[in-house]
Amino acid sequence: MSYLFNPPPTVSLPIHGSATRFPVGRVFCLGRNYPWPESFGPAPSEPVFFMKPACNIVQATGELPFPPQTDEFCHEIELVVAIGEGGADIASEQALAHVYGFAAGLDLTRRDRQRQAKAEGLPWEGAKVFEASAPMTAIVPASQCTWPLDASLWLQVNGQERQRAHLSQQTWPLAEVISRLSRLLPLRPGDLIMTGSPPGVAPLNPGDVIHAGIDGIGELHLQVGARASVSRTHAA
Repeated sequence: MSYLFNPPPTVSLPIHGSATRFPVGRVFCLGRNYPWPESFGPAPSEPVFFMKPACNIVQATGELPFPPQTDEFCHEIELVVAIGEGGADIASEQALAHVYGFAAGLDLTRRDRQRQAKAEGLPWEGAKVFEASAPMTAIVPASQCTWPLDASLWLQVNGQERQRAHLSQQTWPLAEVISRLSRLLPLRPGDLIMTGSPPGVAPLNPGDVIHAGIDGIGELHLQVGARASVSRTHAA
């Protein structure tokens, strides 16, 4: 087959304890899946999904680039579910059989742009989609985990804890999340589901050191890079 230009390489994540990698297809994200303070308004009556492109995924190590067009670059620690078997209209009782494994990830957000989009009734993509907006750890196969996952997820910035919750506090249990999403569209092997973040979301600044993780799943270490300089050209 001939292409106009070379297709980008397949995005993939390492698998814990294996030389094989997990090829990533689509990345689905779930909003507001933990109880948040009342000041943020009531939780949605149905799961709310949005997407990030697979090219936004990076391994969660090293320097994290500070994105352009924001003054409120925020962290959100989340459990990531890797789908190994596809299907549509999956019953919640069968949903966990479709899971290959789990990772810890950050749903990084330009919060000021998200707030503006919400106020104007616009899509969130401008707030959620940018380079390296989804750092993730290696995937731990579900066969190596004890179910149900008895684990906490947490995030520290410069040694100070900002986020902590137990996975049992999720509003929508994992099996129900998979089932509901599969009613909207068929799931495929390689799909990832980011299952929401607990309260404590706050801005990051250049130089901040992030240490976060999920007990028994993985930990990530990142340092926020400098703001990119913006060059402006003026028409003659």
